[in-house]
Amino acid sequence: MRARKPPDPRAQARKAALNALKRAKRTADLAGIELSEWEGEFLGSVAQRIETYGRAFGDPEKGGAGQAMSVNQTIKLKEIAAKAKGERKPMSRGKGFGRRGRAMATETGED
Repeated sequence: MRARKPPDPRAQARKAALNALKRAKRTADLAGIELSEWEGEFLGSVAQRIETYGRAFGDPEKGGAGQAMSVNQTIKLKEIAAKAKGERKPMSRGKGFGRRGRAMATETGED
């Protein structure tokens, strides 16, 4: 009997990422939800880079060694998948570096 070779974690991550991208696109198509031009282009370009290079990002600091997508790409994919399911709107990115104390005082009528 021959011993089985352990699975390659990079190949598994690559396959999982490609499946997640296809699943998000297919879910949006079946639900009739229109993805923006940018979202469609994002799904296509990330899938193309994974197929060509094995991962979709060049800078090793943006993701793990065995990962196919960077952290930000994974977050964006989750947002697109949630939109395709009709669960919620894209995640809020925050308000930036606004002044909190002054705005709160004017809203409550104090000052």
